[in-house]
Amino acid sequence: MEQEIDAVVRQRIRGLRLAKGWTLDALAARCYLSPSTLSRIETGHRRVALDQLVPIARALDTSLDQLVEAADDEDVVIRPEPHGTPGRTVWKLSRDSAPGGVSVAKMRMTPEPTVGPDDLRVHPGREWFLVLSGTVRLRLGERVITVPAGQAAQFSTMVPHAITADGGPAEVMSIFDHNGERAHLRDVAISDVTGGAAGFAS
Repeated sequence: MEQEIDAVVRQRIRGLRLAKGWTLDALAARCYLSPSTLSRIETGHRRVALDQLVPIARALDTSLDQLVEAADDEDVVIRPEPHGTPGRTVWKLSRDSAPGGVSVAKMRMTPEPTVGPDDLRVHPGREWFLVLSGTVRLRLGERVITVPAGQAAQFSTMVPHAITADGGPAEVMSIFDHNGERAHLRDVAISDVTGGAAGFAS
């Protein structure tokens, strides 16, 4: 097990270095090690010591915890369950532990009655969505924007907003930050539990 973690650490060091486009010399200069020492660490010809890992992690702009954490053997496949309110079904496509608190969801919508000012949501952050099929009507304050399949939209959620299907069923894939997930996705889950509509505006 210790050897496996050691191998993962070496791969991470090399991978992060290459992702930054750095040579061994460039990383070595940043973490105050010789290029030959760094090369032996990466190739497994030398065990990496804790006092070497700290400056390496700092130079690679990561944390020591991230550099040495064990490889996660959790099932990487997500099997989303549908949750819905009248006219809207949501499949959450990311885990609750997603980095940065970002949530990804697919939504299927059917046309709804006219959205009024009281139906618009406001919350901190930004949202992004891609229309997978159909046409979506995005209302941002007084503006109404039609977004057809294959096009995407990104907007500040501090602007009162709502997303509805336009002229027929539509499917979108959305990315929410933590505030958007709390304002929208949790409403749908609560509605499933209570059996009522939660007013999912976007």
